[in-house]
This record gives sequence, structure tokens and C-alpha cells, in this order.
Amino acid sequence: MATTTEYQVTGMSCGHCEGAIRSEVSEIDGVSGVEVSAQTGHLAVTAESAVDDAAVIAAVDEAGYTAVRS
Repeated sequence: MATTTEYQVTGMSCGHCEGAIRSEVSEIDGVSGVEVSAQTGHLAVTAESAVDDAAVIAAVDEAGYTAVRS
């Protein structure tokens, strides 16, 4: 059963920002879906099992932004 974990991301301002985050987070093992909105700063990660918060936060950091679990 898939689970969705939500995060608040700061620093995003456009579609390019969304794409950068989507690209990095989707590389995490087990992640099946990534929804991200620069307008709201919302990131939702869907995975087949509980996703590692540290891995998601590190992926967002790699894309150049900051995330915290919400």
C-alpha cells in the first residue's frame, strides 16, 4: 500500500524549481510519485513503503532548496 509524505519546501519560485526537485526526489528508491508546487511550497512524495525523510530532504537540498516534513 502506497504512503504519501508531505514536506514544506522553501526557495522555489517557478516551474524550473519544481522540475529540479521532482527530478532529484524521483531518483529515491521506492518513490512512485512526486507532486511539487512552487506557489504553495508543498511537496508530496508517494512511495510503496515509508520513505526516508533524510533521503528526501537531502534530494531537495541537492536541487538547491530546503525542505522540512510537514
